[in-house]
Parts: sequence; structure tokens; C-alpha cells
Amino acid sequence: MMSEGLVTVSYIVATILFILSLGGLSNPETARRGNSFGISGMAIAIIATILGPKVTSLTPIIVAMVVGGGVGLYAAYKVQMTEMPELVALMHSLVGLAAVLIGYATFRDSEVQFQGVEQTIHSIEIYLGILIGAVTFSGSVIAFCKLSGRIGGKPLLLPGRHFWNLAALLAVLFVGSMFINTESGVGGMFLLFIMTGIALAFGIHMVMAIGGADMPVVVSMLNSYSGWAASATGFMLGNDLLIVIGALVGSSGAILSYIMCRAMNRNFISVIAGGFGTAGGTVVSGGAAPQGETQSISAEETAEILRNAAKVILVPGYGMAVAQAQHTVFEITKLLRERGVDVHFAIHPVAGRMPGHMNVLLAEAKVPYDIVAEMDEINHEFPATDVAMVIGANDIVNPAAQEDPNSPIAGMPVLEVWKANTSIVMKRSMASGYAGVDNPLFYKENNRMLFGDAKKMLDEVLVFLRKSA
Repeated sequence: MMSEGLVTVSYIVATILFILSLGGLSNPETARRGNSFGISGMAIAIIATILGPKVTSLTPIIVAMVVGGGVGLYAAYKVQMTEMPELVALMHSLVGLAAVLIGYATFRDSEVQFQGVEQTIHSIEIYLGILIGAVTFSGSVIAFCKLSGRIGGKPLLLPGRHFWNLAALLAVLFVGSMFINTESGVGGMFLLFIMTGIALAFGIHMVMAIGGADMPVVVSMLNSYSGWAASATGFMLGNDLLIVIGALVGSSGAILSYIMCRAMNRNFISVIAGGFGTAGGTVVSGGAAPQGETQSISAEETAEILRNAAKVILVPGYGMAVAQAQHTVFEITKLLRERGVDVHFAIHPVAGRMPGHMNVLLAEAKVPYDIVAEMDEINHEFPATDVAMVIGANDIVNPAAQEDPNSPIAGMPVLEVWKANTSIVMKRSMASGYAGVDNPLFYKENNRMLFGDAKKMLDEVLVFLRKSA
């Protein structure tokens, strides 16, 4: 068994490692090291906790760790990289559920006795922990269902939805004031049940109202919620490590949400209000009439254009992830670079279904980090680029963001691929992106459309490139 002082020292070491982990994860080149710091910190925290003086029986903890570890290993083995967004959402839901269950267990714990102000503070801790946990749980479950296709991405906009949200907030505050002034017992438990029901309904309604175009923000937002839920759990249990780590996760998730919103020219309140984007994959209709004729291109012609280029910028999107085409993209990149072609990747902050989605896929395919650039770093290079090749992206390369002040995405920073000498867009069809708006890029004179599954078409492009070697 470890003394209380040794446990505290271990928690401090774990906290430092978690901070180093966040720093490492901020850059692809240091991400592996950051991941190792995080694993080490968690291992130290778990060992210090189970060997600490507060643990009286190891058997249930070991059983829980074996079950949880088994589930984690199975998920790591079975889940594909394209399924990471929904896995992350599912993991957030488990953090929220844990906060709810711990809140109820703490409320029922007869050994915890406070008086006066201390009891009031303790009641607030329990109430907030369950509240944040319930919203996180239900919201994350809906996000998981949307990201995995079990629920359509189109926003559900109920009549008077803002009124219902306000009513839910006022009800939570009213029930909370009653709970704080109610002694532990059946009455307090009943009030917790009421608040939990409201919080669960609010989480469902909040995420259901958010359209597919805002899903990257939703993932980072729920990440923040899960951190605050963990921090609230730390207050309930009197665990300093949970408080600090929860605050780190919560604040970093909030900062990431801000970055995502800025990348979409949106504000956080408008995201929560919902209504932006569709389920994706639908042909634009109504006021978004096609602006011209598209010019199709074959895989062989694409290979010829790439072969004759001096500088190429590749723009990956969710279509590349769905088709699992990142490895073929790397083979094409390697072949072009061997022939002296200057190849770079341009990554938009909200490309894919979660922050960093494209970076992770490219890293998995062994694409060198030094040729992967963020939007702000590479946007100015498109006018001097021979070929800009868009692989399964849509809204992030839509010139309407700059050219049409009435567009739903007006003002959104985008990758200016249309400024290249030639742009090639790979898509399965003319379906819209998640914002549900038409893309004038498809009809520009210097643009070519390569229709079909990204993996299949890129495989063909690679074959033609090798034939000319």
C-alpha cells in the first residue's frame, strides 16, 4: 500500500506527463511521444490510485480493469481509422455516464457527512456532476449515431426549439435550488431524477439540432464536456488528479471548439443553436441551381496531367477516408516525388468528421510530415501550383464562401484550389457536401471532375503513372 503523500507525488508526476502529452499531441511530428507521455501518466495514476489508502478491495477493481481493457483492445483491433470519429463520441458518452453514476453513488453514500456550507457545496458538486454528465452522455450517443450513419445528419429543428432550451435551463436551475435545500433522502433523489431526465433530453435535442456541417465542432465540444464532467467527478470524490485532468481536457476541448468555429466563420452559440448542414450526399436543389457544365476526366488523363506537372497540391477530404484511399495517395505521392514533382498536402481545419482526421489518416499511410501543411500555411501557394487535386472534399474548397455573400458558408475560410492552373475534383457524384450547398468550383473552366470511388480511381491513376515510368 502507498501512503497518502506518495499518492499525491504520483498524481503530480501524472499531471506533468498529461500536460506534456497535450503539448506533444499538438504537432504530428511529436504526437507519438505525446501519446507515450499520456499512457505513462495514466499508468502511474491508476497504480497510485489502486494502491492508495482509500482502496480497501482490489478484486472488483481488477475485474473492472480486465473487462474494460478487453473492450479497449477489441476496439483498437476492430475499429477502422474512418470510424474514429464515432468511437471518440462513444468514449465521451462513457465519461458522461460515469459522472452520472458516481454522482448518484456519492449522494447515496451515508459515510459522507457534511454540515452547513460544506453540505451546500457538496450538493452543488453532485448536482453539477450529474447535470454535465447526463448532457455529455445523451449528446455523445446521438453524435455517435449521426457519425456512424444510424441517424441522418440533417438537423432536427423543432418549432420553438430555443424556447424549449430556455425552459429546460430554467427548470434545471429551479430544481437545483430545491435540491440544495433538501436533505439527503427520497426527496433529494427524486429531484436528481427530474434533473437527469431534463439533462438527457437537452443533450439529445441539442445534438439532433446540429447539422452535418458542424459535426467536427460537435466532437470537440463533447470532448470539452467530458472533461468538465470528469472534473466535477473529481470534486465529488475529493480526487485532485481528476479535477486537474478534467480541467485540462475541458479547457483544451473548449479551445479546440473555438478554433473549429473560427475555421468555419461560425460562433459557438450559432453551432449550439443548430440548423447548419444536411446529411450530406444529397443533390442540391431549390435555389442552388448548377452554374454551368462540368468537364469530366478519366484516370488516364489525370495521370498524364500529374505526370507533366512541376508542382502538385493534394487536398484530402472525408471521401478519401471513406474509400480508405490514403495508402494509394501515398504511393502516388512517392512516385511523383521520385520524378521530381513538388508534392504537398493542404489540410483544412475541419476536413473530415473530427479535428485532425486527415492528419491521422495521412500519418497512418506514412506520408512525410514535412509535406503536410495547414490551410494558413499553404493557401497562398495555389496560384503558383500546376495541379490542385481534391480527393473527396467539398465545402472546404467551395469558392462560394468568398464569391457569394448570400451563401450559407459566406466568409468561411476555404482552400483556394481554383487558383491553381488546373484543379481536379474527385467525387462519386455531384452530391452536395455537408453544408448542403452547390459548389461553383465544379463548373470553372480550369476544373476537371474525376467521378468514381476514390480508391478505385486512384488505383487506376497509379497504374497509368507506373506505365509511363
